[in-house]
Amino acid sequence: MHHFQITEHIRLRFAEKKDIALLLEFIRKLAEYEHLLDQVEATEAGLRQAVLEDKSVEVIFCEYAGKPVGFALFFTNFSTFLGKPGIYIEDLFVLPEFRGKGLGKIILAFIAELAVERNCGRLELACLDWNEPSIGFYKNQGAQPLSEWTSYRVEGKRLKALAHGW
Repeated sequence: MHHFQITEHIRLRFAEKKDIALLLEFIRKLAEYEHLLDQVEATEAGLRQAVLEDKSVEVIFCEYAGKPVGFALFFTNFSTFLGKPGIYIEDLFVLPEFRGKGLGKIILAFIAELAVERNCGRLELACLDWNEPSIGFYKNQGAQPLSEWTSYRVEGKRLKALAHGW
């Protein structure tokens, strides 16, 4: 598959079949960090379907000295105003004990490079409003908050009700 040696100790690689359990483990660690572990419903089967079969999302793992220490999960979206695709980063996470080594910046820069190569008009992500370290990190990388936009979500029972509402 695709492997990218960044430095002697840092490597990025796209997820492979063998990585689905690892992906779920990282998702749970991210959710725990965000105090949302009780909301994780993801399964290995669902992740396998999305990443490997449907290819509706892409996943990159960051390895430090051969050990997986971070990941990013992202997908293509589209800007009608720009008339171009974009990349939306759903998750970007580095294990707390490996922070401060520039790994998050390397992951983000790699995805930005993918966006440029794919002729994307933008790179987007969301961050919890209490997560000051991540907010500072994203701002330092050139990201701007979209304070005039409010995100909305329909899920679960409400999604089913909406689907049957017409």
